[in-house]
Amino acid sequence: MKIARVSVWQKTLPLIHPYWLSGGRLKFESLDSTIMRLDTDEGLSGWGEGCPWGHTYLPAFGGGIRAAMDLLAPLLIGQDPRQIDGLNRVMDAALPGHPYAKAPLDIALWDLAAQAADVPLFVMLGGAQGRSTPVNSSISTGTPEEMVDLILSARAEGYRTHSAKIGGSNPALDVARIEAIEAVLQNDEQVTYDVNRAWTPSQAVEVMNAVSARSWFEQPCETLDQCSHVRGLTGQPIMLDECLHSFQDHLEAWKLGACEGVKVKPNRLGGLSKARQVRDFGVSVGWRMHIEDVGGTVIADTAALHLAFSTPEEHRLASWLCHAHLTDDPAPGQGARNKDGVVVLPRTPGLGVVPDEDWLGPPATVYDRALS
Repeated sequence: MKIARVSVWQKTLPLIHPYWLSGGRLKFESLDSTIMRLDTDEGLSGWGEGCPWGHTYLPAFGGGIRAAMDLLAPLLIGQDPRQIDGLNRVMDAALPGHPYAKAPLDIALWDLAAQAADVPLFVMLGGAQGRSTPVNSSISTGTPEEMVDLILSARAEGYRTHSAKIGGSNPALDVARIEAIEAVLQNDEQVTYDVNRAWTPSQAVEVMNAVSARSWFEQPCETLDQCSHVRGLTGQPIMLDECLHSFQDHLEAWKLGACEGVKVKPNRLGGLSKARQVRDFGVSVGWRMHIEDVGGTVIADTAALHLAFSTPEEHRLASWLCHAHLTDDPAPGQGARNKDGVVVLPRTPGLGVVPDEDWLGPPATVYDRALS
């Protein structure tokens, strides 16, 4: 089996509601997504998606994914898609860094490999762990009252785990937000207070030591060293996210004792291959992990949930579904969907998502044997 064609689409994904994070410093109203299909000479097609959360959240740019395809896509033409590790080495040699640009290709390779093996993707990534995996809501920054209302709405949709966006230059307001949310939580609910690196170390220590939150604090400060400093002066468990871009970053976080858990995001790390390496390391050192993606449709969400579902339950926290925040749905009823706060993945071979051709429209670029 050989890859015969790589097709690339650009899609702008409007959010249902404007979304603020990092204490209101960052606002988003739509996402720039790149969707890819790898076609083989045996009739199988694999799908992948790369969708940065805007261009101000992480060092990633939607247009950069598509620009990189002129270099990367021709390298895959004529290759066996099941040779995933080798093809990743080829891409890394041709374009050092830029993991977000390689991620959708890597995901599509995994989709093809699982289809060729006639098994769901999660089987290739470690096998089913349990019967389902929990998903969490994502609560935008706002006043204490606004955030409580969003928690109550999410609870009505079945969510029992929430990610509440806090942070900013007003520690007293963050204390009020946390106390208001804690006051309405039910016994089976938990919250990760996601600061998105908005606090200075002194603000982080001030807020975290002023509250009796029973849940996690995520990425309180900008850098790994700052978060490690806060870890030594506070009592709540810390989850790291935006400061972790590579396996080496995760290794340094463990050496520093900077956290009790991490977020594992395939599109940030370079795809499912590198995300699986980080996941396995996290299991070996005893971390708990939110495994989800940076953004995108049900394509990106489902790829990440296959990795989450194959993670031992004692190391797996809830996963976020970006597609729940979008106006568009390219594959209604397919893939990872919230059903009363959990996802039960499809048992069809591969990823289990094929987007609607009418929604996609014509591809922006096609790479095939004639052009390689």
